[in-house]
Amino acid sequence: MSKPKFMRRFYRHPKEFFRDFRQIYRQRNFIRTAMRDLISYDFRERLMMVVTAVNGCRYCRDFHLKEALKSGVSKEELAELLEGRIPKDTPPEEYQALAYAQSWAENNATPTPEIWENLIEAYGQEKAKAIQLVLQMIWMGNLSGNLADYIIFKLSFGRHGLVENEERFSIMGEISL
Repeated sequence: MSKPKFMRRFYRHPKEFFRDFRQIYRQRNFIRTAMRDLISYDFRERLMMVVTAVNGCRYCRDFHLKEALKSGVSKEELAELLEGRIPKDTPPEEYQALAYAQSWAENNATPTPEIWENLIEAYGQEKAKAIQLVLQMIWMGNLSGNLADYIIFKLSFGRHGLVENEERFSIMGEISL
């Protein structure tokens, strides 16, 4: 039996955490507008679930599952999101943003200029900026939660801190953060 490996992304250095924190902090005045006026509760939860499915943070997954259900997202949609698929019954006006979120997370929070421009074209500058802010916030939560699991994993000599499908993250674990 092979030694278990921790494969999820996490903050490997404090400077990475503070870089992400600064990005969000600089937008603190925009957060309320983004969350109240630009991104609906259910849309926000779908975005967060897409990124969380890619990063595998169990704490964010559990919290946002409950929030998504409260917001009206169906159990069927959530099951598809957690499998890494964009649900077939996604509202058409949200599909492009969810696809963007998935690509963004899979590419280590780095959108290609073309996909970013497509997002702006589809939603306008302000809403695209709000979508990006939601993604940055859940990214920071995911990597922080995964860091907690990584510490647990190391302190328990690999007995705790892994998720059920840890190997699913093997490609992402090899990405240099």
